[in-house]
Amino acid sequence: MSRTALRICPLCEATCGLTLTIDGSRVTGARGDRDDVFSKGFICPKGASFGAVDGDPDRLRAPLVRRDGELREASWEEAFDAVAAGIRPVVERYGADSVGVVLGNPNVHTMAGALYPPVLLAALRTRSVFTASTVDQMPKHVSSGLLFGDANAIPVPDLDHTDHLLLIGANPLESNGSLCTAPDFPGKLKALKARGGTLTVIDPRRTRTAKLADRHIAIRPGTDALLLAAMAYVLFEEKLVDLGELSPHVQGVGEVEAAVAEFSPDTVAGACDVPATEIRTLARELAAAPTAAVYGRIGSCTVPHGTLASWLVDVLNVLTGNLDRPGGALFPQAATDKNPRPAGPGRGFALGRWSSRVRRHPEAKGELPLSALAEEIDTATEEGEPIRALVAVAANPVLSAPDGDRLDKALDSLDFMVSVDPYLNETSRHAHVVLPPPPPSQSPHHDFAFNTLAVRNQVRYTRPAVSLEPGRMAETEILARLILAATGMHGADPAAVDAMVIDQTLGKAVRDPHSPVHGRDPKELAAQLTGVSGPERRLDMMLRLGPYGDGFGVRPDGLSLARLLEHPHGIDLGPLRRRLPQPLKTTSGKVELLPRPIADDLPRLRAALHERADGLVLVGRRHLRSNNSWMHNVPALTGGTNRCTLHIHPEDAERLGVRDGAVVRVKGAGGEVTAPAEVTEGVRPGVVSLPHGWGHDRPGTRLSHAATDPGVNVNQLLDGSLLDPLSGNAVLNGVPVEVAAVTENLEPVT
Repeated sequence: MSRTALRICPLCEATCGLTLTIDGSRVTGARGDRDDVFSKGFICPKGASFGAVDGDPDRLRAPLVRRDGELREASWEEAFDAVAAGIRPVVERYGADSVGVVLGNPNVHTMAGALYPPVLLAALRTRSVFTASTVDQMPKHVSSGLLFGDANAIPVPDLDHTDHLLLIGANPLESNGSLCTAPDFPGKLKALKARGGTLTVIDPRRTRTAKLADRHIAIRPGTDALLLAAMAYVLFEEKLVDLGELSPHVQGVGEVEAAVAEFSPDTVAGACDVPATEIRTLARELAAAPTAAVYGRIGSCTVPHGTLASWLVDVLNVLTGNLDRPGGALFPQAATDKNPRPAGPGRGFALGRWSSRVRRHPEAKGELPLSALAEEIDTATEEGEPIRALVAVAANPVLSAPDGDRLDKALDSLDFMVSVDPYLNETSRHAHVVLPPPPPSQSPHHDFAFNTLAVRNQVRYTRPAVSLEPGRMAETEILARLILAATGMHGADPAAVDAMVIDQTLGKAVRDPHSPVHGRDPKELAAQLTGVSGPERRLDMMLRLGPYGDGFGVRPDGLSLARLLEHPHGIDLGPLRRRLPQPLKTTSGKVELLPRPIADDLPRLRAALHERADGLVLVGRRHLRSNNSWMHNVPALTGGTNRCTLHIHPEDAERLGVRDGAVVRVKGAGGEVTAPAEVTEGVRPGVVSLPHGWGHDRPGTRLSHAATDPGVNVNQLLDGSLLDPLSGNAVLNGVPVEVAAVTENLEPVT
């Protein structure tokens, strides 16, 4: 007999509410939850395929431990014994930095991934930390850190109220949004147009989002920062700068005017392939709109000047008075944020506190570039020991980082590797121990990270829709046991990890004069926490200490886990609102509009005015029915337009003798791949596009469906040498490549 259960979708950043149909322990259907306070019934193909993702027969059901060179099923006890035996000797002999930690994108989609990796990193004390952020959004973290003093203070466009939205390098009709959590992003863009607003899209591809736009600018890839700087130039030149109510909170406007003086529209037009008149129009329309927001995403981050482009997005929002303004770009306030402190100067944000060992890449936000992982393993220097052991949590850098072939070989040379992953994929196949979390239906869900980026303040929590199967271990317990095994406490009760965090957090809170529990007894507060598990008690604590919380009884109408459980479809906390100056943590207590690292990087942007690669350049692309390398093993989410083809413009195809459906060879600095060509006017001339996350053809994996149509790894075209220097982010877009037809043919692309 079937039943229904609620679940927040963990398959992309939109975080839509789902209603699952369950037969026994199997999810047989998923539809949008119409009563969800945030998503209101919206669902995309990924959410509709939740049951297929959840029930994928290739998901590992038990731990794997390498014995005599082969990964074999083992008990959980054997697996954690092996972890302790593999990591501790490395730490004790070579030091903490000889253990690397790689955190993949799926970590931010689970409760466990939000709660436990920070504890692991603090306990290990390793500086060898790598995450998916440095092949994605690190430039935005760095620019936010420099501007606002907090790398996680990222303003998002007020989609529901803006009159003018300018998107650069973003395709939310297929990505569902990123660093901007918005269920039904497509519907919000259509609503913007229906109320008379304007949508402008800057993208070298004519994406589905670009087709919806009032104006599409087909910019030359990699020149985003030049175009945005020229728009700032116009605002100053034509005296369109108007900070409005922002003025008391901003310093450095005059310095920015001087800094962009060399980036006139006439100067940058040739580099961007955007006419000067068009650039002036963009700036004038932005300034004239009653409210407006500029929003940049991965296409503007994964380029040589990604941090400068990210900085200029917010510079334009500031210069037009649209930062921290309804209808502009605002700072969300999540329910689990720390209780707001009084406004005032903070510690600021520092870059380069340490560097990578081989090429001396500076850290950013405590991380080293993922592009440097292979060399940090396989290269000896006098600067310290290479990485000899690796902890990979929900990470597949063999496909997501540049030059996967080199990393593939490097992983094979490790003394020890443990991977927390539901699949034996291109990376986890190298592990000595694989710890598989259960399917998402068997896990609780709260979006810690994405609620800090949500276009409306709200809070939702869903308990597991299906009971944990016999033999499975909760992901939260897996990571707690991993922490204990990796840090010399193997065999201790995993509940001790949550108890330690609760004790530390409450102990700090009662000493904080700005906390609602200042001066109280932490043990008495801990006794008040509710929940059926350690993670739930931690969630209860964070809610009660947070900006909407009950303060452990101080505010009777405030949030707690008990109150949230009474609202299974979530609690609406209202639209985004003005928050400045409270979020600012700069040393001045103001928005520092021209931070020194930004100013020091501007000469490199000036040099780019005169740098233009001949031939074709490569960009990536998103698929609506995919999320990086996660979902190619689900038949319902492959096929159709979700294919690994090379998009090429008809003019370039004719010049190169490439026909639609023919196999082409694509060559870059890191290697070459072959893929079927898809001749389309969806890319501008001079640009080709391959999607990210494919390349499922390596031996030793257990991805049976993905292997039937493996595609090619676009990141193999990169050698890892191209990075945005401020953030360490890999340059994935605007990369020169060579394309040539080959003799083999495939079925024509349809």
